[in-house]
Amino acid sequence: MAKTILTVDDSASIRQMVSYTLKDAGYTVTEAVDGQDGLDKARAGRFDLVFTDQNMPRMDGLALIKQLRALPQYQSVPILMLTTESSDTMKNQGRAAGATGWLVKPFDPQKLLDVVRKVIG
Repeated sequence: MAKTILTVDDSASIRQMVSYTLKDAGYTVTEAVDGQDGLDKARAGRFDLVFTDQNMPRMDGLALIKQLRALPQYQSVPILMLTTESSDTMKNQGRAAGATGWLVKPFDPQKLLDVVRKVIG
């Protein structure tokens, strides 16, 4: 069975690029338009990996990670930040919130897949 990935980003073009890259590699992808939408979909489904942007309306990435980590079913699920934010301060906040890793936009599709394979196979 294909691994399922939730990708959360308010940019439709980024969601499409991430989704295309992952689907092309055989993963099942669900898209969410912001942190609140991502949280709602995460509660309703079961995902092997979550990608989230940081800067989004309604709920940012750090708040989403904290909310997900509070749910028993997401305490050990890898959560990767995919964002334009690259400061050490922001990365430390991400780690403190429970992020597994960090990728900076624009992303290289091959690098994205390498990271996904490393964390979920």
